[in-house]
Order: sequence, then C-alpha cells, then structure tokens
Amino acid sequence: MVGIVGYGAYIPRCRIKVEEIAKVWGADAPSYKRGLGLQEKSVPQPDQDTITMSVEATKNALKRGPHVDPKKIGAIYIGSESHPYAVKPSGTTVAEAIGATPDIHCADFEFACKAGTEGMFVVYGLVKAALIEYGLGIGADTSQGAPGDALEYSAAAGAASFIFGNDKVLAECNETFSFMTDTPDFWRREQEFYPRHGGRFTGQPAYFKHITGCAEGLMKKAGTEPKDFDYVIFHQPNGKFPQRVGKMLGFTPEQIEPGLLCPLLGNTYSGSSPMGLTSTLDISKPGDKIMLVSYGSGAGSDGFIFTVTERINEVRDLALNTRYMLDNNKRYIDYGTYAKYRGKILTAE
Repeated sequence: MVGIVGYGAYIPRCRIKVEEIAKVWGADAPSYKRGLGLQEKSVPQPDQDTITMSVEATKNALKRGPHVDPKKIGAIYIGSESHPYAVKPSGTTVAEAIGATPDIHCADFEFACKAGTEGMFVVYGLVKAALIEYGLGIGADTSQGAPGDALEYSAAAGAASFIFGNDKVLAECNETFSFMTDTPDFWRREQEFYPRHGGRFTGQPAYFKHITGCAEGLMKKAGTEPKDFDYVIFHQPNGKFPQRVGKMLGFTPEQIEPGLLCPLLGNTYSGSSPMGLTSTLDISKPGDKIMLVSYGSGAGSDGFIFTVTERINEVRDLALNTRYMLDNNKRYIDYGTYAKYRGKILTAE
C-alpha cells in the first residue's frame, strides 16, 4: 500500500475583498463576484513566499505523520509559479528547515498550476518503486495578477504538502493518470513579472478539455464512474469552473463542495487542487474514495484516486484543518496595503 502518510496546508492571514479591488479600478464588483464566484482572497505579507509557506505546510504534514523521521525523506519536490529565485532551488531550504539530511533529491517543478501535482506524482512513483522510503510533494504559490487585470481578483497565496510512503498510510493511492496537449492559454515569459492569458480561451479548449480528458481517462483506467466517489477535487481558477466541469462529468455539488476553497481563498495556482485535497481529507472518513484532478496551463492535468484508511481518524486533528485556517484569524487589508505587499508599487528606498 503506497499513498499519503501525512498532509498539511498553510494559508496567510491577510485577505482582500473583491469590492476593495473593484472600487480602485471602477469595476462592477457584483458582476465579478457573480462571474468568478469569488468573495475574497488570501494575500501574502512581505516576509511570506513559496518557501516559507512550504515549510509551514510541511510542518503540519509532519504533525499528521508523526512516525515519519525527516531524515528518512528521500526526495522533496516543490511545484510553483513563484519560486523566490530564478536560479536557486526552493527545496533545499525546505529540506534544511525540517531537518532532512543532505543525501536527498530536491527539484523545483513548473507546469503552471499543476506543478504541485507533478511533485506528488513523482514522489508517489519513487516510493512505489522502492527507491525512497518517504517523499515530499508540495504545491505552493504567491500567484501574480497584473493591476486591473481579471487575474488580480483571484490570484492568491497558499500551500499544501503531502508525505508519501508505504507504512501507516492514511489515503492509499489507487490509480494515476495524466493528460496534456500544447494549448498556450496562459503564459509568462522570462523577465516578465505578470502572466498573460487568452481570456475566454482559458475555458475552452483549455481548462474543460484537459480536466474532462484526464478525469474520463482516469475513471476508464480504474473501472470507475462518478457515483463511485465520495468526493472530487478539481483545479480552482475561480469558483465557477470546478462546479461546471463537475456537472459536465456527472458529479454532484455535494461531492465537490468540501474541496471548493476558491470563493474565500482565491486561486493559489500550484496549491489550488492540492489544498482542496487537504480540506477534503479533513472531513473524510475511512473507506471514502476521492478523485483529484489538477490543471496547468500550457496545458495538462494530473489525476489521482485515493481511498481513505482507518489511519485518518488517528491523525486528522494533529494539525489545524484547512477550513479553520481559511475562516479564522483573518486580517483584512485595503488596496494600498495589498499593492505594497505584492510589489505593485515601489517605496522610496
């Protein structure tokens, strides 16, 4: 049995409401809220980045995997669109912060918003092949959106961390599947700070084609159908797309709701669907079957099927659950503070 032996998430305290962004640009806030299914989003403070959030999420994962000795973690892969350094890995800093040994394999992954599930896929394979005892797959981002762009209403920050192993598994990985094509719906060139996107092109033939292609391929491979699952998590660029693609595939709102964080969190890019998985695991019970399908522009999706084990009841409450972090200890900021925190304006220094 190979699967998740520890998991954790991290969400920054700061939030900004859709209305606060809209009033600066003279936009119609209610239409954005209706069209995107968003109310507010998380904002990282100046001392928070992909590395710090990855460390915090991993500390929570280790709390839920108390039997895991960090020195036995053989690989750390961090997927992100916002690694702090262009040339310097994020994984080495996380490895030292959690007390891992130098004889470890680290790599930073990029594939737009599915970079986090890339890391999960690779560490799962390494554990299954018995090349490592434990592996750490992380999805984390402090995502970017240009001032006044539609992305500014959703681009948020957060992280999810998963330890994969083959002992004391809390969610067994039953099947995986990936689907991708060369579909350039969203991109950011070297030296550019903000990404660009193809507007409505990001829905069809990008998001919906790849999510459905991956989900259908995964279910066919596993011999399953929507009614066989208790929960399903899709990538969440906004609050509407996951619900729409779920309906297209035959899933119910009840299967989607536990992992749907975007309306109050925003789009955490590489952390989006992985954070939805942490929220779903927080409320799951032994025997529950969960499907996860990510999406990354460029474009592709990774799919996983997990079955929750009895172990979940022993470890679930050893760390703060994701919804608690989402709903509590929030600090609302105005647009000026937000712009300062996100480097949209420069100080005199």
